[in-house]
Amino acid sequence: MEFAPYKVLRFKVTLLGTQPEIWRIIDIPDDYNFWELHVAIQDAMGWLDYHLHEFVPNKKGPTQGRRIGIPESESDTDVVADWDVSVKKYFSTLGNTIQYNYDFGDGWQHEVQLIGMFLADITDDYPICCDGKGACPPEDCDGLPGYYDLIQILSDPKNEEYDAMVEWLKGHAKKYWPYKPDSFNPKKVKFADPYERWKIAFNVADE
Repeated sequence: MEFAPYKVLRFKVTLLGTQPEIWRIIDIPDDYNFWELHVAIQDAMGWLDYHLHEFVPNKKGPTQGRRIGIPESESDTDVVADWDVSVKKYFSTLGNTIQYNYDFGDGWQHEVQLIGMFLADITDDYPICCDGKGACPPEDCDGLPGYYDLIQILSDPKNEEYDAMVEWLKGHAKKYWPYKPDSFNPKKVKFADPYERWKIAFNVADE
């Protein structure tokens, strides 16, 4: 039996403020909600989903301009739940963008831009990371200032902070050492099941 191909949305995700620019190109099914897009961004970028996130619309759209993320409570009217908003209802036109913020302490800001819409290749399994550049900054490195300090320290083994930085990277949960800022291979990206990630986030046990 042949199945009709579904539609795919292609996004460019850019980590704002990075130079050289760190970015990813990802393809997702057009029936994704914003929670599923969040998980795809995390996995493609290389974040560990340790912190809070939000999408900040730059147009009214389906949420009337309200942020999209995880509400603090059932009565929180300032934030619309990720899983209640369809991605395609916001991204209706090529070039549409939304800001994606991750880790409100370190303050990582991303631009998410719709750059393509097409029928899925039935031989592919989506989501897919098609391309990208630059390694993701290490989690909890104190944002852009800390990231650039890290790069500078690692560039000089004689720096008095070099050994401590290497030990921190080695001992990190992701074991970042050796850290190569320019290294990225889209073929190595593995996408998690968004529902499994949701169960972990909300401590939901398997039935």
